[in-house]
Amino acid sequence: MLDSLPTLAEIAPFIAIGFAAQIVDGALGMAFGVITQTLLVSVVGVPPAAASASVHLVELFTTGTSGISHILHRNVNWGLFLRLVPTGIIGGVAGAYLLSSIDASVAKPYVMIYLTGIGIYLMFRAIRMRKPSFADPKYTAPLALAGGFLDAAGGGGWGPVVTSNLLVQGGEPAKTIGTVNTAEFLLTTSISIAFISTIGLSAFTVATVGLIIGGVVAAPFGALFAKRIKPRTLLAAVSVVLIATSVFSIWKSWPIF
Repeated sequence: MLDSLPTLAEIAPFIAIGFAAQIVDGALGMAFGVITQTLLVSVVGVPPAAASASVHLVELFTTGTSGISHILHRNVNWGLFLRLVPTGIIGGVAGAYLLSSIDASVAKPYVMIYLTGIGIYLMFRAIRMRKPSFADPKYTAPLALAGGFLDAAGGGGWGPVVTSNLLVQGGEPAKTIGTVNTAEFLLTTSISIAFISTIGLSAFTVATVGLIIGGVVAAPFGALFAKRIKPRTLLAAVSVVLIATSVFSIWKSWPIF
């Protein structure tokens, strides 16, 4: 808990981290959790448990602001949104309640290997893309269920799992990213409600305040970039971020390392 108002010097590094992470997440539909937790733990020196709790609370604010920005920029496919949200929430709440009795981190390296392969495939698609051609994704409910569960039980995964797999099915990059970001607000809210009895307000620290400020300020820019960047470039950027974050997660979580 915050005992007093933080100084600018104390809060500035967290504002910068939140801003940078949300620019990437808002524009590409993934990586806010990976970027913020990595920088908080590795660079700033925040303990892992505190970093995880802070990021989870921060996402209530950043996903809400990002969702509004994507709606204003018309980046949301509402039919797809309605197909993702119900099972995403079910998966998220189930993951939150089961977290205390299962170790979802055991499966994380294997999920990351799968996402690395998806990233490589998306890169090939971007390289070969000449005239953009898109299709409405068909397999959405099971995908949202898995993404929501991994996001709660595994410490993240909604953006990488759902965004990347919708793109593989031929989803338009800007609409896919905007829809997944907007749906994430409802998912994060439901997970937070499920977690609130154990997290409480102890996660509301200087890091949390800084990340909220930086993330909320950056959210409109991420949505604008998603709308303005060409589909081929956007697809390539998604693949690069997906490969980089997945390989890093494999390195961090695989037992042999």
